[in-house]
Amino acid sequence: MNIRMIAQILGKVLFTIALLLLLPAVVALLYRESPFPFLITVVISAALGGLLSLLKPRNTKIYAREGFVCVGLSWLCISMLGALPFVFSGDIPYYIDALFETASGFTTTGASILPNVEALTMGGLFWRSFTHWIGGMGVLVFIMAVMPMSGSRSMHIMRAEVPGPTVGKLVPSARKTAGILYLIYILLTLLEVILLLCGGMNLYDALIHSFGTAGTGGFSNRAASIGFYSPYNQVVITVFMFLFGVNFNLYFLILVGKVKEALKSEELHVYLSLAALAIIAITLNVLPLYRGFGESLRYSAFQVGSIMSTTGYSTADFNVWPEFSKWILVLLMFTGGCAGSTCGGMKVSRIMILFKGIRQELWRQQHPHGVSVVRLEDKPVTESTLHTTLVFSVCYIGILLLGTLCLSLDGFDLTTNFTGTLACISNIGPGLSVVGPAGNYALFSGWNKLLLSLIMILGRLEIFPLLLLFSPSVWRKQ
Repeated sequence: MNIRMIAQILGKVLFTIALLLLLPAVVALLYRESPFPFLITVVISAALGGLLSLLKPRNTKIYAREGFVCVGLSWLCISMLGALPFVFSGDIPYYIDALFETASGFTTTGASILPNVEALTMGGLFWRSFTHWIGGMGVLVFIMAVMPMSGSRSMHIMRAEVPGPTVGKLVPSARKTAGILYLIYILLTLLEVILLLCGGMNLYDALIHSFGTAGTGGFSNRAASIGFYSPYNQVVITVFMFLFGVNFNLYFLILVGKVKEALKSEELHVYLSLAALAIIAITLNVLPLYRGFGESLRYSAFQVGSIMSTTGYSTADFNVWPEFSKWILVLLMFTGGCAGSTCGGMKVSRIMILFKGIRQELWRQQHPHGVSVVRLEDKPVTESTLHTTLVFSVCYIGILLLGTLCLSLDGFDLTTNFTGTLACISNIGPGLSVVGPAGNYALFSGWNKLLLSLIMILGRLEIFPLLLLFSPSVWRKQ
């Protein structure tokens, strides 16, 4: 284990967070609020980063296990440090609550413990939503895009942080790949900001909601979430939630002129088909609750986009929808969006691999000596990818069930415990019952808030980078 190199990268992460904290400090000054909660955290983060940077590595190479450890430790550190401004400002006086809110922000979950979000300072609200944008693409991917990092081995870091069953380079250089991903991310965010401004939103609100949509996080500065805004802005956010749920590799293909190749994506077809079917089914089911088909369609499309992209915004309290519609949303919580997007959930590609694996096994039962290959995007899926997908799915369900069991100690109903855990591991935010769109997670005990914070990070990093931190073999010298 290259401890010194890991310390160097953690130092860069902490320096980066210190720099990013200057932006909400400027926002606080613009709104005549004290910037000191952010500046104090900047000093702490920079000082810790400086201390870690003093450890000079003899070997700068990063292998697979160092990549996973770097990512796991980085996300724990940024969550713990990012909570400090909320405590120092008094916005969220209790550290465990602040940690929950910050972990929810960075992991783009959007689960909240705040009973009155509009009572927060403007700087605090900005930082809360900005964590979505930082965490959406990944802080280490950002560092790779702007700083030189450990040569050719830096791809191990990208594989550990970017969601999906497989991660490849868009171009030969991992650093250039990270830069391209962030360029697409920034351009889509700016486009959404402009369109929201055209709909009458002020710049502050447009930035906050674009951060939440881009990172598929869902924090709003309004108690009514997106329901506070006009139907135009609701439609804009609906479209962008679906756009940010698409694999960013497809946007790269479009940028280089390979539009037909991008539109041929099998995962994209399944993603859009699932969304269309869910929207139609829910629209017809909730039609008696609204004034006509158009309004029912708008609410249904928004909520399907919000849940499937794991953004978590709401324009309606789907807790009062019929059971059929609610459980369609629960199924979409498992699915999530496409691999290589900023979404959470299991990812459409994994669901496809699992179903194709089941079909392959049924075929093998009938033809024991035959040979069949699972294919995705016209390419054969390796046995290694099949195995990893199966193990991931088992771990995902295991964490979901264990989390539900632990939450039950607080005395809430099964729907609250199950959907609350599911919403956290899938990085969605709202669940059903007590943790529905009109509720929050404030009533859970401190221990369960810590557990849910850990589950959110597990979900964002797709389990393995964080689990590996607890494996003794990872820390042994080789």
